[in-house]
Amino acid sequence: MRWSSFRQFTLQLSIDGAFFSRVGQTGRFKEVVAEGSTRTQSVRFSGFADPGMGGLYQPDCVTIESPEGNVLRTWRDPLEAFCDHTQRTAWDELYLVFFCGFSIWNYLTTPFVLTDPDVKIEELSPWHEHGQEWRRLRATFPPDIVTHSREQTFYFDATGLQRRTDHDLLGVPVAHYSWAHQPFSGIVVPTLRRSLQLNPDGTAIAKPSLIDVEIFDAAFT
Repeated sequence: MRWSSFRQFTLQLSIDGAFFSRVGQTGRFKEVVAEGSTRTQSVRFSGFADPGMGGLYQPDCVTIESPEGNVLRTWRDPLEAFCDHTQRTAWDELYLVFFCGFSIWNYLTTPFVLTDPDVKIEELSPWHEHGQEWRRLRATFPPDIVTHSREQTFYFDATGLQRRTDHDLLGVPVAHYSWAHQPFSGIVVPTLRRSLQLNPDGTAIAKPSLIDVEIFDAAFT
């Protein structure tokens, strides 16, 4: 599988939406560079704060760094504290790097991460949306994979492209849509993503858009 030959990804992207406004961080990730590992949960961001400053996400530690690479702030064991927050809690840069770090890592490694032997997979009945029939997989993630929620449902269209993921977003059920797929280094990546709050019947509420992601360029090495 071509994916297994890569170790790193580099993205030029924008992340924003109503969710970031609610936590006091609107516009901070409008144009950033994300460099991450395809093998382990690690993502480094640059361009989201003062010129040259960056942030490193890892599951057990988040850091803010100066242009010279000096560590300015550190947040150890962030997951438990992060889960105690809500969409109305004000965040600082460490929270922002943690959330965007595990989000982008999961976005870029799916569906390949679903082949992890510790991820439990169950096929559900098909789902009909936009005049199409999408296959559904329910995935239960192990504790060592930091993600939005332990149980998620993934939707794939007739061509095998991932089109939607249902998961919890700090207590709110959302449908995370993905489209505008493009090949980069032989890997097909959805360049547009949007998270919408879910109705009890599984349909999405069109507004507001909680999270919008646009990938301008991507490379795998």
